[in-house]
Amino acid sequence: MTGAVDVAFPQIALRRYIHEITDGPFGSSLTSSHYSNDGARVIRLGNIGLACFKDADAAYIPLHHFENLRRHEVHPGDLIIAGLGDGNHPVGRACVAPTNLGPALVKADCFRARLDESRLTHRYAAWALSSSFVCDQVSTLTRGSTRARINLEMARDIRIPVPSVEEQRRITRFLDVEAGKIDSLISKKNQLISLLDERIDSRILQHIGASELVHPSTGDPALPIRRALTKVIRPAVANADVITAYRDGQVTERGLRRAEGYTLSATTDPQGQSVRVGDVVVHGLDGFAGAIGTSEAVGNCSPVYHVCVPVGDGDSRFLGRLLRLLAIQGYLGNFATSTRERAVDFRNWDLFGRIPIPAVPSKEQREIGEWITRLRPLRGAVRKSEALATERRQALITAAVTGQFDVTTASGRNVTEGVSV
Repeated sequence: MTGAVDVAFPQIALRRYIHEITDGPFGSSLTSSHYSNDGARVIRLGNIGLACFKDADAAYIPLHHFENLRRHEVHPGDLIIAGLGDGNHPVGRACVAPTNLGPALVKADCFRARLDESRLTHRYAAWALSSSFVCDQVSTLTRGSTRARINLEMARDIRIPVPSVEEQRRITRFLDVEAGKIDSLISKKNQLISLLDERIDSRILQHIGASELVHPSTGDPALPIRRALTKVIRPAVANADVITAYRDGQVTERGLRRAEGYTLSATTDPQGQSVRVGDVVVHGLDGFAGAIGTSEAVGNCSPVYHVCVPVGDGDSRFLGRLLRLLAIQGYLGNFATSTRERAVDFRNWDLFGRIPIPAVPSKEQREIGEWITRLRPLRGAVRKSEALATERRQALITAAVTGQFDVTTASGRNVTEGVSV
């Protein structure tokens, strides 16, 4: 915890430097029903990395609605703090709003702060708040049974190491460069996986494009899902691990993955049915977001999932990937009769099983399935490497903001040693 680290700089409560701080709108004033394709950006928890702004998963609200929420507005350079966290994304982490940010506001569970820049720079504060030293401290303030949470008063009371402004700027320059190297290494590895994924998806899309789904009169044959997959219901296995379908398409033991990227099932019994390696697993509510895939592990899953096996000599690896691709392309959602909290409701197997999909020859299915199999260990290695690199990045941030070494003399050294492409 915080007492285990010697801090070379004074530790001062954030409130001493805050000119203004606000949280996001709660309740009915901003809900998912207000989202649109453009307008004012809604900055959410997923956009707040460890001292970095994550630009993925953009959400917007119409400008006319934004006008009613101006007090939550975010300007470029503002400090954005996460008021909610989990084991992998700590509460209290922070980033700085990017310079190219247009009209924007923070969502609930996020805070926007403006500091006295002459005494505490926003960029340094983001690094300090994202350090293990501060995250450990904040964890002692949090409340919440499943996810750590802080309110505005708690955020004001966070104590961070505060060196002179000159030293803050030196630390910021050092971390911008050295943490940037680690981020670049992580990005290159993920780009490699993305290129290989695109190759697989491109080949599957060729079959979709040549089928009756796209050319009703002249396309290759299609068939309903229930003729390619059979739904099975097996009794749960005692003491087995919980199997989860993640939105990136991986289906595996929940304990092997981070705590994000899936939806908790609406049931009190997560041990409803057993899953075997090679089963095609479809989340009945979250499948539209990509929570479909072929299981890599043995365990139990909630009854909200459809657990399926191929009909005849079909390939489960291919079929799981095909269904996921059709889901994230928006095709499967066209057949839903109801929605629940922005989730397409496919818990009814009779409805889901009638959806037409391309009829791809089994030989072609197996060949694509082999591509998927060869990619799997590489993806696992990249995830492991990313986790190690992230730990290294966190350690570097903590050491710099607590003054464990002189960043001036450290600059230019191989401080990212041990992290390789």
